[in-house]
Amino acid sequence: MKKAMQKLTALLLASASFLVASPAKASSLADRNYQGQKVITVNQNRPTFSKKALSTKKGAWQSYHKLDSLNRAGEADALLNKRLMPAKTREPLYWNPTAWHNKKIAGGWLYNRSHLIGYQLTGQNNNPKNLITGTRQLNDPGMLKYENQVASYIKSSSRHYIRYRVKPIFRGRELLARGVEMEAQSTGSNAVRFHVYIFNVQDGVKLNYSNGTSVVTGAAKKSAKKTVVKKAAAKKSTSSKKKIKTSTTGRIVGNRRSKIYHVPGQAGYHMNSANAVYFRTETEAKRAGYRRALR
Repeated sequence: MKKAMQKLTALLLASASFLVASPAKASSLADRNYQGQKVITVNQNRPTFSKKALSTKKGAWQSYHKLDSLNRAGEADALLNKRLMPAKTREPLYWNPTAWHNKKIAGGWLYNRSHLIGYQLTGQNNNPKNLITGTRQLNDPGMLKYENQVASYIKSSSRHYIRYRVKPIFRGRELLARGVEMEAQSTGSNAVRFHVYIFNVQDGVKLNYSNGTSVVTGAAKKSAKKTVVKKAAAKKSTSSKKKIKTSTTGRIVGNRRSKIYHVPGQAGYHMNSANAVYFRTETEAKRAGYRRALR
């Protein structure tokens, strides 16, 4: 019985490895390659803040690392509280972070100007120290999922605080971050607690991390081609319907006896019939008391 239980436990653990992202060490994140899992846990999902770092004695605060020699943003730290959240509408973003080579792909723009600490949490917007070039997937749903969790908690009470840290992870001297490391810990409880790494990737696009340029791969090209074909077909269909409704000027043919009119291409359309009467448009024919032939 004991052996059977041990076997069952081993099988469950093996199955779980396919369902849960394998944990990573923070020190190795820059060398970690994307293998299909967009979000992985770090340090078994445990944040690494010390007891001192979680202190709320000085109230809410935020801090941003200086841009490095390559103009890249660094770590962003904060003790978040409701009072830091913005009360005004966000202005448009204009700062271009390193590796900003944006372009349209299927579904929208490839890149976003991604805030390290989301605007909804501190009101920091066009702050170069708080912006990186991030794919649409990194920004939303990637980072936004965790930011919303944090925002919901601190909004719910002015007594709620969350220690928060976000760090872009670059490999060597590359200008496009490989991903973003996010840590959060609510003070006095584990209501909000996570430590994750989100890869800066976009489905159907191959990114050049050295400078941010990109190549759309076959899958995305097919998707874009299907969209173009569908649009062309819809346009053709609409154009065809318009032609049937309005027809060419002077070519709507009515029959004086039957009070039925035909458009070009319909059976029974005769330009030289003895009973023929001609109209410029279908509207004109209908006003004269004629109705359109059903075939």
